[in-house]
Amino acid sequence: MLRVTKLTDYATVVLTVLAARPGEVLSATELAEFASLEPPTVSKLLKPLAQAGLVEGLRGVRGGYRLTRRPDQISLFEVVEAMEGPLGLTECAHDHSQCGRELQCGARSSWRMINNVVSDALRKVTLAQILPPLPLVDVPRRVIAADVVS
Repeated sequence: MLRVTKLTDYATVVLTVLAARPGEVLSATELAEFASLEPPTVSKLLKPLAQAGLVEGLRGVRGGYRLTRRPDQISLFEVVEAMEGPLGLTECAHDHSQCGRELQCGARSSWRMINNVVSDALRKVTLAQILPPLPLVDVPRRVIAADVVS
């Protein structure tokens, strides 16, 4: 089974929290609360996300974190690579493979093609596309009295 790590899954959740609040700067504690995660876990996620240029940390009294780009400009591929490193479904799918059999291996080209398909699919999905739908809020209608003059 192919599976990303829990930290990558959690990183996606934290990024969607930021994406759902454009322009806001949220502390690690606030992010943890909104994402329903433990604060130490969120702090652990923010470092590689910042190193990858997906979030930026702001210091000061109103400091915290925000996205560096709009949610529609950040792909899931970038998130996965920030948390897991270069995507490679098999050792030979990496550009710098350490496999001693790669010259004799008949499956290498197939694995590279599959790796490229998965990479391309992740590049096509953005944070904006995976945002949870906003809950419908029943807003009471205001009645405005107006006299019609003819």
